[in-house]
Amino acid sequence: MVGHGVRNLVKRALMASGVQIEDTPDGEAFVDEALADFKAYYSAHIDVYSKPYPGIPELLAELDAARVKLAVVSNKFQEGTDQLIREFFPKIRFAAILGNRPGYPLKPDPAIVEEALARAGVLRSDALLVGDSPTDMHTAENGGIDSLAVSWGYRTREDLAAYRIVESTADLRKIILEL
Repeated sequence: MVGHGVRNLVKRALMASGVQIEDTPDGEAFVDEALADFKAYYSAHIDVYSKPYPGIPELLAELDAARVKLAVVSNKFQEGTDQLIREFFPKIRFAAILGNRPGYPLKPDPAIVEEALARAGVLRSDALLVGDSPTDMHTAENGGIDSLAVSWGYRTREDLAAYRIVESTADLRKIILEL
């Protein structure tokens, strides 16, 4: 259910639990209420189950020290994205931290790629989107940038079989620093 924006997550979870949500103002209002509850709970407990993958803090610190421009593009709601980055990567200089915001389309729409490139001042030909889902890979493709899937995310290798996959943070480091 994850990876397509928090509103979609909440709506799908409600429907999976048997709640009848129809495309009516009352149904959408119920989703809005549940979404507000979810965001409040998630924000208060954001670091309980969410943790960086092993080796990622060290890799990001090394890339930042090497002056590689870094950006986050996420379908997680903006406040949650900001909170996670502050919590786990407080010393990393990100050129952009972009999450799901009102009025902005979700990935795989390429708008988030365009915004990240503009904020970072990076050419499309010099950009690489590293992700763990087909949505990430489609976002890169739609935005006209290179992509690399990591094997340790929440999607299976079968889900990522059509894409270039990296197996470790050491391999990821090597590829990025060779760009």
